[in-house]
Amino acid sequence: MQDAMSPGDVSDLIGRVALGDRNAFGKLYDATSAKLFGICLRVLKDRTDAEDVLQETYVKIWNNAGRYRTTGYSPITWLVTIARNQAIDRLRSRKPESDELAAAEDVADSAVTPEQALLQGNEGGRLRQCLEKLPPDRADAVKAAYMEGYSYQELADRLGQPINTIRTWLRRSLASLRECLSS
Repeated sequence: MQDAMSPGDVSDLIGRVALGDRNAFGKLYDATSAKLFGICLRVLKDRTDAEDVLQETYVKIWNNAGRYRTTGYSPITWLVTIARNQAIDRLRSRKPESDELAAAEDVADSAVTPEQALLQGNEGGRLRQCLEKLPPDRADAVKAAYMEGYSYQELADRLGQPINTIRTWLRRSLASLRECLSS
């Protein structure tokens, strides 16, 4: 992302993209594509695949920009999540050997993610306080799902709980966090 582009500017561009503004979409691409391409390349380790996934990512951004909500979190987090998920989906669709997927997930998780940066920064102070108000197992589930990229099934296996219980925990925990952060 260009240094001159603030999170507010990126958020505004996403809002304009939601209205079908092609010029805003071009500016959003120019401001964020290098970062998103780097994420795709880090996960996929193949330039051609990373370029294809980057294109798919921006198609998804174009189609889903109306779903983006300004919540106080960095808009780049939303964009990074889309790119990372697209790259992991591509990796899984290759039917890779299990160690290739594990290695890619390790790479994806080894760098500080935007979510982790949020927790480490000043903005994360309130979020940390709100997470501490959740029961420890719920807070761990939220962190694993939204900061480490665990799926519902992976969390269910990891925590020894039914998948519907995990979904309920996450839904209720996010509602509690939202309420805590808005007060």
